[in-house]
Amino acid sequence: RGEQIFHGKGQCATCHTPPYYTDNSMHNLQVERFFKEKMINGRKASADGPIKTFPLRGIKDSPPYLHDDRLITLEDTVEFFNIVLGTQLVTDEKADLVAFLQAL
Repeated sequence: RGEQIFHGKGQCATCHTPPYYTDNSMHNLQVERFFKEKMINGRKASADGPIKTFPLRGIKDSPPYLHDDRLITLEDTVEFFNIVLGTQLVTDEKADLVAFLQAL
């Protein structure tokens, strides 16, 4: 079930293509739409910009996640992309997707 979500509703395979589950490309998630710019230690925090697609093989063994380690668990990561991509996954779908990621 998780694999079907990965390739379908979850939109994961758009960037994380098998067999290594990466397209080896840069993508801008445009997460700045979710927060206001602010100063942190004298630097303006505004936008992430493009980040390279991470290969998902063995992902369960390499927490934390995302380019800046902001996501502690795979559950956090699935929820982050559920919000950013607007996939509207329900609780069971998110759990199935996490189970699939753990099996990679």
